[in-house]
Amino acid sequence: MNKQFKIAVALTVFFFAFSAASAQKIAVLEVMQKKDNQSLDMPLSIQLDKITYLPDSVISLVEVKNGRRVPVACQIENKGQRILYWMLKQEQGATAKRIFELEKGIPLKIADHIKTVTENGALIVSANNKNLLQYNFKTMYPPKGVDTAFKRSGFIHPLWTPHGQLLTRINAPDHYHHYGLWNPWTHVMFEGEMIDFWNLKDKKGTVKFANFVSVNEGAVYADYQTLHEHVAFKKNGEKKVALNELQSVRIYQPQSGQDYYIADITIQLNCASDSPVTLKEYRYGGLGWRATEKWNDNNSETLTSEGKTRKDADGSKARWVIVQGSLDSDYGGAVMMSYPSNYNYPEPLRIWPEKMNGRGDVYANFSPTKDKDWPLVKGRDYILKYRFMVFNGKFNKEKAEAAWQSFANSPSVTVKLVNK
Repeated sequence: MNKQFKIAVALTVFFFAFSAASAQKIAVLEVMQKKDNQSLDMPLSIQLDKITYLPDSVISLVEVKNGRRVPVACQIENKGQRILYWMLKQEQGATAKRIFELEKGIPLKIADHIKTVTENGALIVSANNKNLLQYNFKTMYPPKGVDTAFKRSGFIHPLWTPHGQLLTRINAPDHYHHYGLWNPWTHVMFEGEMIDFWNLKDKKGTVKFANFVSVNEGAVYADYQTLHEHVAFKKNGEKKVALNELQSVRIYQPQSGQDYYIADITIQLNCASDSPVTLKEYRYGGLGWRATEKWNDNNSETLTSEGKTRKDADGSKARWVIVQGSLDSDYGGAVMMSYPSNYNYPEPLRIWPEKMNGRGDVYANFSPTKDKDWPLVKGRDYILKYRFMVFNGKFNKEKAEAAWQSFANSPSVTVKLVNK
């Protein structure tokens, strides 16, 4: 061992020893896990400003395990109030009670954290050198020879599985207006006219990307917020924005080699003028998922939280729905989950019939206005929250229920401040 190497090793040991010694404990965080979590990682959070006003750059997190102090990746969201996020990672033999400590110290740096990149009119989220989700903000046109009224921006495609297979489809010849994961409404009353933001061929309205509000990446998640305009094409030829939509999408960093990841989609609607908007009762509308063309009635399956399958799920109400199937020599899909505060929860489902298009093409949609109107008025925000657990392999009802429980009823974090 040469002299320079010995010095480098000594300095490294000194640095970590100094860091550990100089770390100042701020609070102890106790988390009680539920018994039936099905070994799924889940995001946790605390309101940081209720604990400390120390700057983000000197806040770190460790987990205490059998007397060892293990650094934990954390990330701070600052949108009016600071919220600290981290992942509760499941480990074999882990105790039900997990202990974390918030410290004044050097935060753990993750070199290969979840990332965002913008290219060719799209924002792509990737982790561990694999693409997970692509948001398209540039207007995309339908295939040559198809009416350009079918153009669209502001949608997600592809949504990839952890192994890289596509779960979404756009511009299918049977429905050129289907765009992967997208959020229009069908029968909408606005200023005395019935507007349709969904069926683009009718030329009564559309939804378009207006601007990015924010894009973030870090050790725990990557997210973006984007403004969508729901534009009404009025009978007098005027184009008027009826609704503003703030869509927030957050993907949590999966562990390397993990066969699932979490994508949260939050939709905030607000009337864009003094005129109210009524989302009228109709069999579909809202966040729709046109699934991959690889699926049909013979190689895919659907299961809801209430035990409904593709035979009888349409029109039923559910907290979650699994849609999964064969992907070449692999298998995968997603659990689509609805949050308890959503309008008309548990939400009605629109699920295509088994022999759709003669082969059983797959489409799934939580449609809160399927059986009742939703009136929206000026000066109020209306929020819908969804979570997708995107996976390879198969999910059963127990794993889907565990995933939904971690979404709707995340384990509480008990904070014990350390007296100085």
